[in-house]
This record gives sequence, structure tokens and C-alpha cells, in this order.
Amino acid sequence: MAKLSVNINKIATLRNSRGGDVPNLLKVAADVQKFGAEGVTIHPRPDERHIRYQDARDLVPVVYTEYNIEGNPVTKFIDLVLETKPTQVTLVPDADDAITSNAGWDTIKHKDFLVDVIAEFKRNNIRTSIFVDPVLSMIEGAKETGADRIELYTEAFAHEYGLGNHDGIKPYIAAAELSNQLGLGINAGHDLSLDNIKFFNENIPGLLEVSIGHALIAESLYLGLENVVNMYLQRLK
Repeated sequence: MAKLSVNINKIATLRNSRGGDVPNLLKVAADVQKFGAEGVTIHPRPDERHIRYQDARDLVPVVYTEYNIEGNPVTKFIDLVLETKPTQVTLVPDADDAITSNAGWDTIKHKDFLVDVIAEFKRNNIRTSIFVDPVLSMIEGAKETGADRIELYTEAFAHEYGLGNHDGIKPYIAAAELSNQLGLGINAGHDLSLDNIKFFNENIPGLLEVSIGHALIAESLYLGLENVVNMYLQRLK
């Protein structure tokens, strides 16, 4: 069964919109774990427009499941990860002004950089994952960096699925099959939702973890956070 890691960035966005501490990020992190989520994900960006770097530190004693920190491995981010020592770090090639993640790594072009960064994290016993598109050469490149896992960037799948095109899953199946052959663990995230997660999970061999934030929080506005977490867990069985 693939694990559900809840991305709480949107909770931080809502909190920051008014200042103060409502909603309380740490309480939400504690609650989603109490409701059954097997992990908590955050994605701090350099401008700290949602998750703040101090949030990452404050969450350390709160997250007792898997703690996943995503981000572009600039110096400030690397230092934060080495300080907080999460279960997993997911490397994402975000531009500073990106609204959200919009592309995977070119693991061939950036191989030397990724090798060095990943080696540092692994020396500190932090599992590493690389955010990639479902392109076989990029999967092979990820293996060469020394990463433990990949995270498949699922926006294209979600878009096609929403149009009724189930063939949009095919590149992801091929990527997963190759990852399994290479011994890379498989995570996935971006635009996964209650509508498409069951189909994705059933078709991706060896899927270990999904990270879901925007859709899960939006769905919770209507259905309630505890209910939505459990709906995801049911779909991931």
C-alpha cells in the first residue's frame, strides 16, 4: 500500500494571509497523522511565502511519521535539511518565482550537481528523492546520481485523466517499470486528487508514497480534513 504524505503548504498560505497563527500549522500536522496519514510534507521556498524555514524546525518534534522536505537545493535549503534531518528530502528544480512546481530535473545535464548534493544528504542518513518527469532517460539519469527514489511529476497524468484520457498513465507505467528494474523507489505527486488517485495507484507498480496538498486541502473545505484523509487512505489500499 502506498503511503499518504500530506503537504501542508496551503495551511501555511492561509495562516500567512492574515498573520498570526490561525490555522495552526503544527496542530494540522499533528491532526493529519492522528487521522491516519503516514507522512507530512512541506516545501519551503526562498521567499517563505507559505512554509517558513522556522516552520521546518518547529515541525521536527511534531512529525512522528515520515517527514518529507521538498525544495530546490540552494545553499539555504541544504543547510535547513541538514539541520532538521527529515526522513526524506525531495529535490525539486523550482525557479525562485515559480507559483508551484512545474518541471522535473534534467538528471543528465545536472548530474554532477545532484551527485554532490545527494552524497551530502546520504552522509547524514537522509533518504533522497528526485522530482522527475516520466521520461526514461531522466529515470536512468536519476539512478546515476545515487538517489534512493524518484518522485514522478504527475501533472500531465492528472490533466489527461480529467479529460477522460486514461492513456495518459502509460508514460508513468513505463517509468515505474524502469525504476523498479533499476532499484529506485517510486514516489509521486502534483495534482493528484480524490478523483484520480485510485486509478493512478492501481496502475503504477511499486508505488511507495504519494504527496498530496492542494487538492486534499481544497477537498477538505467541503468534506472535512479527517474524512478526506481517510478517503485517500481507502483509495490507496
